[in-house]
Amino acid sequence: MGRLSGKVALITGAARGQGAEEARLFASEGASVVLTDVLDDDGKQAATEIGSAATFHHHDVTSEAEWTSVVDAVLAEYGQLDVLVNNAGILAIAPLVLTTEAEYRRVIDVNQIGTFLGMKAVVPHMVERQQGSIINISSVAGLMGSPGMIAYGASKWAVRGMTKSVALEVAPFGVRVNSIHPGIIETPMLEEFEKWGVMGAVMERVPVGRTADAREVANLALYLASDESVYSTGSEFVVDGGMTAS
Repeated sequence: MGRLSGKVALITGAARGQGAEEARLFASEGASVVLTDVLDDDGKQAATEIGSAATFHHHDVTSEAEWTSVVDAVLAEYGQLDVLVNNAGILAIAPLVLTTEAEYRRVIDVNQIGTFLGMKAVVPHMVERQQGSIINISSVAGLMGSPGMIAYGASKWAVRGMTKSVALEVAPFGVRVNSIHPGIIETPMLEEFEKWGVMGAVMERVPVGRTADAREVANLALYLASDESVYSTGSEFVVDGGMTAS
């Protein structure tokens, strides 16, 4: 028996990177996993590689209508939804004076509004079943200041705050809501750091001296998705190689 046997998990932004790794790990532990993303080809390929335990749905997390459609499809197919991982996110790096309003709003829409809509879409079902785990992927940028990342930082601080608010609302109904705060993870998102030539400076802030593999974050998500974490809610779980220790 796997740690997630009998559970159904919906993971956004799962076409590649951290989301895809979470989907692979969850499936290996017995879950039925629903991968969603706007990257259809990558998402379908990831689901195919996982096998019969996985399905893929096109999904723009900034659209409330698409959230409704995806959740309805999951419930129609499986009859339940036990875990939501709000993983979809984008990164923009630029000094304040070079950050356009459009770019700021784009990051907020995906990272913050997408997480809000996801929780709103699944909470009624989870409350009705008196169980469920919502895992919101924030960042170390939601725990400390990050120069050149005003939009990203704002969105990830918001995710941290929303996590706590919703956790308090749904705790009496057996539903848990926690946030994960990764540091520098080996995913396609690192391309933004490399594009701006700041990767060296960023790595100087990591005491363990290396980036993390996506599996190291997925392992933490697995714990929060499983019944092993039933007494944890409204909390931040940090996997950052010591970045926020100083």
